[in-house]
Amino acid sequence: MKKYSIETVVGIFVIAGLLSIVYMTVKLGKVSLFGDDYYSLYANFGTVSGLRVGSPVEIDGIEAGRVERLSIDQEKQVAVVELKIKKGIKVYDNAGASVKTAGLIGDKFIKVDPGGGGEVLKPGERITETTSPLDIEDMIGKYAFGDIKKDNKEDTK
Repeated sequence: MKKYSIETVVGIFVIAGLLSIVYMTVKLGKVSLFGDDYYSLYANFGTVSGLRVGSPVEIDGIEAGRVERLSIDQEKQVAVVELKIKKGIKVYDNAGASVKTAGLIGDKFIKVDPGGGGEVLKPGERITETTSPLDIEDMIGKYAFGDIKKDNKEDTK
């Protein structure tokens, strides 16, 4: 009889542990099980260097969504970013999106200026005004390795 009571207690702890792991996975992983409170918008960028799936989308400095998917449009040779925006937040057809850096060497995120005039973008529509991030490494490389024009007085003699 004692053997069954120990097995029952161990079984309860194992089930409680598994339920805790599932709960933490859903909460920390931002997984939605029962419906989605977001809608998708798309934006094309020349480059999205450093941006990742799951990066935040901010509107007016407040997190309003996340980056859902990154892909490449082979015909136009641009990066396509799928943004998941919380339902109830309106983004207009004159909105702009840009890739920004949090801090000096921080993670990348998408900053959306929601616009204010015109039509509200419907799920699946595209933000047309976009700005790609500055590539600091490229700028330093150009400065350090000679993309700067020098006055060469000997050539003019």
